[in-house]
Amino acid sequence: MLSFKGAHFPKDVILFAVFFYVRYTVSYRDLEEIMAERGVVVDHATLNRWVGKYSPLIAETARRRKAPCDRSWRMDETYIKVKGNWVYLYRAVDKFGKTLDFMLSERRNKGAATKFFARALEINGLPRKIVIDKSGANTAGLKAINQLLKRFGCPVPIEITRIKYLNNIVEQDHRTIKKRIRQTLGFKSFASASATLEGIEVANMIRKGQLTPGICPFAQFAALAA
Repeated sequence: MLSFKGAHFPKDVILFAVFFYVRYTVSYRDLEEIMAERGVVVDHATLNRWVGKYSPLIAETARRRKAPCDRSWRMDETYIKVKGNWVYLYRAVDKFGKTLDFMLSERRNKGAATKFFARALEINGLPRKIVIDKSGANTAGLKAINQLLKRFGCPVPIEITRIKYLNNIVEQDHRTIKKRIRQTLGFKSFASASATLEGIEVANMIRKGQLTPGICPFAQFAALAA
């Protein structure tokens, strides 16, 4: 359960603001006006702090509560600009487009790829196959994971597939995330970018029906804080 101790606003107000920001294409100043129209006077800087504080916590819960995914994965990374510099958003979906995991990294190398694969396996279990692009870093990272699995007694390695058209589904899924962040006018810090993107990924998972289909999206989001 998330702690809202010390907050000057009710839990539902905070969660509504965070969800509205990560789900819809609005700026913090737009959201400030929307909240004011509903009788809640809150500064855009406070809204920023709420997103930074609660989005990562909710995302961690969502990663562990989402419905099981297929064992054929698609992995790719996309570029995000933070304080004028490019960083890398690692993402993986299954062959049906369901989100598996996501991680923002300041580097695009073997270490970052290995960390992402290990993180995804921890939550989603062992895949049968992972489709990647021709990136040498991703290939090296996945080979490192297979070596680690072998040392732990796993008899069958993860199949590594490099067929570009099979990765179209994850590349198209990037667009949903990129469309949402256009309104941010650029992230000012890596921590802020990571927190915001995690919230956006959760909203995307809800949209895909990966949590509790049949109830309203905000109710699903709020349940992750319960």
